[in-house]
Amino acid sequence: MKRQIIDTIEKYDKIIIHRHVRPDPDAYGSQSGLKELIKANYPNKQVFAVGQHEESLTYLAQQDHVERSFYEGALVIVTDTGNTGRIDSEYYTEGAVLMKIDHHPDADPYGDIKWVNTSASSTSEMIYSLYEEGKQSYGWKMTTDAARLLFAGIVGDTGRFLFPSTTTTTFEAVSELIKFDFDRPELFAGMYEVKRELLHLKGYMYQNFTMDENGAAFVKIDKATLEQFGVTASDTSQLVGALGDVQGIVAWIIFIEEEDQIRVRLRSKGPVINTLAAEYGGGGHPLASGASVHSWEEVDEVIAKLKKLCV
Repeated sequence: MKRQIIDTIEKYDKIIIHRHVRPDPDAYGSQSGLKELIKANYPNKQVFAVGQHEESLTYLAQQDHVERSFYEGALVIVTDTGNTGRIDSEYYTEGAVLMKIDHHPDADPYGDIKWVNTSASSTSEMIYSLYEEGKQSYGWKMTTDAARLLFAGIVGDTGRFLFPSTTTTTFEAVSELIKFDFDRPELFAGMYEVKRELLHLKGYMYQNFTMDENGAAFVKIDKATLEQFGVTASDTSQLVGALGDVQGIVAWIIFIEEEDQIRVRLRSKGPVINTLAAEYGGGGHPLASGASVHSWEEVDEVIAKLKKLCV
């Protein structure tokens, strides 16, 4: 499969790389890391990483913009995105070939060429594996920029190597990536330093979450609370794992009210919760998923279902 992917990349002079909406470090890391690898090894190709830019990820990369007409005859690659509903762009189907590279469960098997590896810690780890094949069979070289992006994506999706998805393969990849001369302290500052306002909101979450006797927990953050603390709904993505430090917690949800929906961020230490997310149009990993609802009544339904999962 990896050779088929590289052979396909070699055939196209125009390559457009997409990722999912509301991106995280692995989305940017795999998308822009792949872009940097292709540019370094095929300097005559036009390669773009597209999507709505997320300001909180500016420390990693910026996003490119291409006109719709550019898709004609292009190879389109989508990284780190399990289902088409979460692809950040409406034009991804308008290229010559559509390729999927992802580590989420393959609930939506889109793409003319598809490489899905649910045992990988991250899509960034998969891109590193693609590079290894490229190095061995095609003479690919790694760059410092690509190494930095892939390292960030792996660190982000493994929770700094705390999640069960971390394997010996993961550590072998990062042990090679850190040989490149990028500033790790600066990178970690971009990934994990938080604004004072977010720390205040984190304190609010600790004071106001609810947990039952089975370890099912939740906290509701409405628009008024966001305004009170001076943070945006997007900012709260940095706090999703905060409740995981609570002793006795098994699974939890953070509900964030946005302008037109209520974001549902689910995390678990055991029960599979991506099936619950799928009931509300979402998805993700078995222990880390997301969805959206449109009323506080639906929020109460989700809470009731989470409680049943934790019994």
